[in-house]
Amino acid sequence: MAYGLDPQVPMLLGVIVSSVVALRCGFSWQNVQNGMVRGITNALPAMIILLVVGILIGIWILAGVVPTLIYYGLTFMSPAIFLPATLIICAITSLATGTSWGTSGTIGVALMGIGAGLGFPLPLVAGAVLSGAYFGDKMSPLSDTTNLAPAMAGTDLFTHIKHMSYTTGVTISLTLIIEIVLGLRYSSQGGDLGQIDTMLTTLQSTFTINPVLILPPLVVLFVSYKKMPAIPGITLGVLAGAICAIGLQGAGYEALANAAFGGYTSETGVAEVDELLSRGGLESMFFTISLIIVAMMFGGVMERTGQLKVIADSILEYAKSTGSMILSTVLTCIASNLILCDQYMAIVMGARTFASAFRDRGLAPENLSRAVEDSATVTANLVPWNSGGAFQAATLGVATLAYLPFNFFCWMSPIVTIIFGYMGWTIYKIDPAKALDPIAEPAE
Repeated sequence: MAYGLDPQVPMLLGVIVSSVVALRCGFSWQNVQNGMVRGITNALPAMIILLVVGILIGIWILAGVVPTLIYYGLTFMSPAIFLPATLIICAITSLATGTSWGTSGTIGVALMGIGAGLGFPLPLVAGAVLSGAYFGDKMSPLSDTTNLAPAMAGTDLFTHIKHMSYTTGVTISLTLIIEIVLGLRYSSQGGDLGQIDTMLTTLQSTFTINPVLILPPLVVLFVSYKKMPAIPGITLGVLAGAICAIGLQGAGYEALANAAFGGYTSETGVAEVDELLSRGGLESMFFTISLIIVAMMFGGVMERTGQLKVIADSILEYAKSTGSMILSTVLTCIASNLILCDQYMAIVMGARTFASAFRDRGLAPENLSRAVEDSATVTANLVPWNSGGAFQAATLGVATLAYLPFNFFCWMSPIVTIIFGYMGWTIYKIDPAKALDPIAEPAE
């Protein structure tokens, strides 16, 4: 921020300005207020997940789960393969579970610790974690965004995934090449390997390192694969971690309660370890939740009073070619993430705004669903005040704007889909036998 303010302050000013504009346009205060409430209500599941993830991180560190994963990672992983391995591990995990948030909040946290031990800058590691996590999020049939985008655009799930594979395949391949090059570059420099022995010794003397402690992450991955909702699934991970904390680390109720609320406080005397492991807890998520509340108030007003749609319609007037239609869709979805502050709202806004225009121009709905997910899903975590960006920054401990340049997959995805649009690559015309009607606007 230009004046060094926390994002809540300018976002609150945005709420005031958008509310005044709505009132001046003839909307009642009740309408404006309902928009704020509806926006906050839509974000409640995300806020609950944030709270549970905060508890999970604190408990897992206390239980030795995160230290064990870091210990084994430092033991077996070298700088040369770390970045591409991180990308692949997170991609597979997210593809199997359908959740980028769950991936970054579990295996992603451990990989951040391994990367720190190997001497990698944390923003670089966070970029690899999120690139892999969002690949799986947008390609997994288990993902809510992957189901929402085709439903809103008017196509079916597997047609959507197949159509996305063209642009996503190019983007993830480019990302993997970049990660390999960066990994080799760090390998040639030797990284900062001198501190690894110190970290290993410190972890081993502070925690009981045991393969059994790998079970809590496996529990979370298994229940996610079985399509258990995120909140009870992560809660099971918390309970598994608590059992391990009591059984293997000798933690008592007070230690568990303190870690759940205030997070774990590491006091090993080794600065790198203490900085890495002093985190988690409900309290660590309060700043992020306050940001989401204010952001969703703003987004709710903008959606309820049609202010973003006016902007989108203005953009549509200049969309004469297929390429410009794709560009307009991508820009609208990115603007929605900036203004509405939630990837689900961005998906809905992008698909609803352009569904009729795509159909009128004879373009198959999978072109729209691909453009929407190649922009709305992957750019949410690049916006500091978006619920996605706020969550990832709080979970990984790296500021959104710090990891943004290294989150190659997420910022390259919109560029690749725009290029495909202008070049006419894999742009399909409507097949009357397969096309579905776009979902209707829900009644108030």
